[in-house]
Formats: sequence, structure tokens, C-alpha cells
Amino acid sequence: MPDGLDAAAVRAHLLDERRDLCSTVADCADAVAAGWPDEGTTGRDAVVGPLRATLERAGVLGQFPVVLRECVAAAGSRLRAEPVPAPPYVVVTSVGPVLRATLDGGRLVVTFRVFAVERGGGGSPARYVRSGRSAEEVVAVAVRGR
Repeated sequence: MPDGLDAAAVRAHLLDERRDLCSTVADCADAVAAGWPDEGTTGRDAVVGPLRATLERAGVLGQFPVVLRECVAAAGSRLRAEPVPAPPYVVVTSVGPVLRATLDGGRLVVTFRVFAVERGGGGSPARYVRSGRSAEEVVAVAVRGR
């Protein structure tokens, strides 16, 4: 882990101070998965676009820049620029929303893991399934060197 950046403090902040947001992200993922005809989908487009739209309707997407600033402060650093709810700071991926910040001591990456990718075997395609129900299961924090 890069010097001075505390991933455990970021995770603790999210679980203590932003648990409601984590629950809302999970609720949004439930709403997306409820629209699938099966317990999973092979289409990435059935995950990313609907999740982004659902997060936006719930007001969560607009909160992510504030949450990212809080996470950076909890990690013991400062942002160089004001984050926005768009790349490179906020990205909605096939596993869930990802908040990213490049800092002096490295790169902070917060992932809300609400979907998992099950690799297909024997020529069948990968499948996206709902995962991560509790805040503890959803929140993943990584600090990487530059």
C-alpha cells in the first residue's frame, strides 16, 4: 500500500457514515436485476445503462463526488481537482459504481460491488448476476501505487 493512504479508514468511513448510500446502491441494483427475465443476464448493456439510470433517479450518482471527497479525506489525502459524477472520477461498470482518485501517494479506488461476473464455460458467454447485499459485502476499497 502506498505510504500515507489508509484504505481501512476509507472503508470504515463508508460503513459508518455512508451506510444509507451503500444500501441505496444495493436497492438500485435490485431494481435493475428485477428487470431481467432470469437470475442473471449475459448482456453488459442490461447492467451498466440501467444501473446508471437507476442511480441517477435515486439521486445517488450526484452524491458520488461528495462521497469521493470524503473518502480521500478519510484516506489522509486531498484531491487536486473537484470531482464530477463522470469519468475519470465516477464510472458505472458491470460490477457496480466505481469512484477513483489519483493522489500524491497513489490511486484510491472505491467499488460498490453489486454485481458479479460468472465466467461461462464450454463456449457459453459470461453472465452478470446480482451480488453484495449488505454494505460490508458491497464496499471494496483499494489503494494502489502510481
